[in-house]
Amino acid sequence: MRAAAFVVVIAALIAAPAFGASRIKDIADIEGVRENHLVGYGLVVGLDGTGDSLRNAPFTRQSLEAMLERMGVNTRDAQLNTENVAAVMVTANLPAFSAQGTRIDVTVSALGDAESLQGGTLLVTPLLGADGEVYSVAQGSVSIGGFSAAGDGAEVTQGVPTSGRIPNGGVVEREIPFDLASQPFVRLSLRNPDFTTAQRVASAINAYLGASAAHAANPSFVVLDLPGAWPGDMVSLITEVEQIRVEPDLPAKVVVDEVSGIIVMGENVRVSTVAIAQGNLTISISESPQVSQPAPFSETGETVVVPRTNVQVDEEGGTNLALVSGVSLQELVDGLNALGVTPRDMIEILQAIKRAGALQAEIEVM
Repeated sequence: MRAAAFVVVIAALIAAPAFGASRIKDIADIEGVRENHLVGYGLVVGLDGTGDSLRNAPFTRQSLEAMLERMGVNTRDAQLNTENVAAVMVTANLPAFSAQGTRIDVTVSALGDAESLQGGTLLVTPLLGADGEVYSVAQGSVSIGGFSAAGDGAEVTQGVPTSGRIPNGGVVEREIPFDLASQPFVRLSLRNPDFTTAQRVASAINAYLGASAAHAANPSFVVLDLPGAWPGDMVSLITEVEQIRVEPDLPAKVVVDEVSGIIVMGENVRVSTVAIAQGNLTISISESPQVSQPAPFSETGETVVVPRTNVQVDEEGGTNLALVSGVSLQELVDGLNALGVTPRDMIEILQAIKRAGALQAEIEVM
């Protein structure tokens, strides 16, 4: 059994609706209002001998030659041996409704065998969307959060020096058109799909507006129509609706992280009648080798080490704990903690209760 701290986190212990309610904007997204991923391929120059070795990174050599040719420099027959250039992949997220000229942050990651991007400058790099169109252009000095230093006999590396960011390094060149204000309806996408939560959202919106403007289409979506008597457009309606507070319904789930020994339980977890017996088995193995020497003045004998192994098995009596039908979450936690088990034992007990059909919840192991 490993010795590790065991942590049990009880979710949503406060049952008062005033404290458990969340704003709609915190539990749902507006369909169509989303970020878009961008990606590009570029070169980082100005490195202090920590770039790609052109022999091992042919794509860097080809890119460097193509870039110099665009600048009017012919290097096709030259033996390039610089280590101040690195091929990189550039990624960014294009926020919703970004206008032309808006600046965005970009991330730069080494593609070859570069040791560090510290002090480098990214050359003009087009960033493409999933449709192959250029939506932004990135350029600027790379800022990294790690470093690497090496000598003849030792090397120290902290963080990831081959990846960095360029704050405001991308300029938006193409907008994604979406006229939200003129839409007759929108769909609210729940981040945690649930039938009860979707119905509560629709009911809260209708009660606030005084009209049947929203209905739950499925556990994931709530359709919001623009009421005929609403004085504004869809944007003003969303502004009012997203501030409405709704209490989400939580599923009965137990999330287990075996690495860190953390168990998170929802407040709706229930346990039927079950008895748990937990015993401790201790096996002790000790080595006490002895030295065997030959007789004095012996010409043929030699000194040898004779192994001596002592094995002891100690099985302590188990502890029984009876949990009555329908115990609450707090009673479940108190009962399991009373066993004094280790994190791995706790996880195995919960899984055994689930296999016995007594745990009325879903177990998710991370």
